[in-house]
Amino acid sequence: MFPMVTSVWEVKEAKKMCDRVREELTKEGIPYSDDVEIGIMIETPAAVLMSDRLAKEVDFFSCGTNDLTQYTLACDRQNADLGRFYNPHHPAVLRALKMVCDNAHKNGKWVGICGELGADLALTETFLSIGIDELSVSPRAVLPLRQKIRETDVSAVREKILSDLLSDENTI
Repeated sequence: MFPMVTSVWEVKEAKKMCDRVREELTKEGIPYSDDVEIGIMIETPAAVLMSDRLAKEVDFFSCGTNDLTQYTLACDRQNADLGRFYNPHHPAVLRALKMVCDNAHKNGKWVGICGELGADLALTETFLSIGIDELSVSPRAVLPLRQKIRETDVSAVREKILSDLLSDENTI
């Protein structure tokens, strides 16, 4: 999985490097698996906006929500004075994640969430409704998250969540 991707050419170059490594391993007689998925981190607004094209180049996306929130909102998450502005629940962040899911799924690719947001139970229904396929969380967050997923009837909440997310009324 390649981090901080912003352009298709970067992914193509990284894949070429992987091909060269495979060639070197073969020449040296070192066994390796051909069954390795190549993915990218979606951490920048550029990657979100290019996700339709990036999805054609990789097997999956992993959304790095900490960086994506920071860069989408142009707000340093480590500056306590700006805490009010750093809001991972902001509609712009959630709409970005929906766009990524839509573009990935159109291309038969899966999307994961990594970062603190994956364990945010207030967003679990939203993540399921927009099409997130995997939530990567710390071990202590697994059981509460699993329970929340089991309790969620996505078909019952999806329409309202998507309507709220895409509504012009949704201001923050």
